[in-house]
Amino acid sequence: MHDTKSLDHADRRAPVAMTLQQFLDAVDTLERDATARFAAVDTADALEAARIEFLGDARGRLKDIQPLLGTFAAPDKPAAGRRFNDAKTRLTSLHAERRAALARGGPRAEPTVDLTMPARRRWQGARHPVTLVIEEIQEIFREIGFTIALGPEAETDWYNFTALNFPPDHPALDMHDTLYLGDDVLLRTHTSPVQVRTLEAYPPPVRVLVPGNVYRRDFFDASHAPMFAQVEGLAVDEGVSFVDLKATLTHFANRFFGKTKTRFRPSFFPFTEPSAEMDVECRLCGGSGCAGCKGTGWMEILGSGMIHPSVLEASGVDSERYTGWAFGMGPARIAMQRYDIPDIRLQYESDVRFLEQFGVRGSGV
Repeated sequence: MHDTKSLDHADRRAPVAMTLQQFLDAVDTLERDATARFAAVDTADALEAARIEFLGDARGRLKDIQPLLGTFAAPDKPAAGRRFNDAKTRLTSLHAERRAALARGGPRAEPTVDLTMPARRRWQGARHPVTLVIEEIQEIFREIGFTIALGPEAETDWYNFTALNFPPDHPALDMHDTLYLGDDVLLRTHTSPVQVRTLEAYPPPVRVLVPGNVYRRDFFDASHAPMFAQVEGLAVDEGVSFVDLKATLTHFANRFFGKTKTRFRPSFFPFTEPSAEMDVECRLCGGSGCAGCKGTGWMEILGSGMIHPSVLEASGVDSERYTGWAFGMGPARIAMQRYDIPDIRLQYESDVRFLEQFGVRGSGV
């Protein structure tokens, strides 16, 4: 192999012939030498001396072998030229990187990273448990013919209360319960306004599921929050009865929780008559009573009922011909049951330690 470092000025004017393989070996040797030299220098002056030795225009070792490119036969010239240019580009880049490192690190270019510090554990992201619950609820109701409907979070008083049969003196209309944005505009307190909007836009039969955020003037405690997700269900058709409502919701509870105990309790909502609340056995305590279920052994998951004829009429639907039912459930409370979460506030604190627990079991939902 030829010693390219020993070539003098006269040699460069009259290049010594090499085979292609000898030339490639010479470039490899030069590149290794330069890489090691750039890495070893610890001052700017030493780096400049190394640059002149390997990349200098007048005396550089790379310049020494450049004339050899003209000695190759036509078939070998492309390969020789590519290798030469690759070496030149890489060494120029290494020189620039080393110069920048020396400038940052001072004369000795000491490492700026404490290599003794333990590495940080990489956190694997996960979807929020409420998101997982909403997606599963949607999938269950899609299986039985429901579609998804959405509506605005900033609503008018008419859609949020009046069209849903709330009397003008109902406590829910007071400012201590509702967040008003203006005289007739508010942050919706439930997703029920989408019932009216859907029935205005589409004639029966209608079966929709309405996920979305709602807002109320509630204080944080183990089972309440001022902003939370809600999922509304609506079915309107000829001959729809309370039996259909109970059968549908029981099917949902058994599909979502597995075989579970359920109960329906009489209740009152202005927009449904008759009305009922549905409970499932508390999975946190197995029905024995805990803080999550307030000692009852049951966890309320939704309110429901037959749509009041006044709501159908306000939506432009003939209440003599059509009947319907609706329900509203809180995915956050259902997530507490599904994932054994003892306090609803955990779902709002963005604690990575809490959220990362759902990365594995939630990844397939």
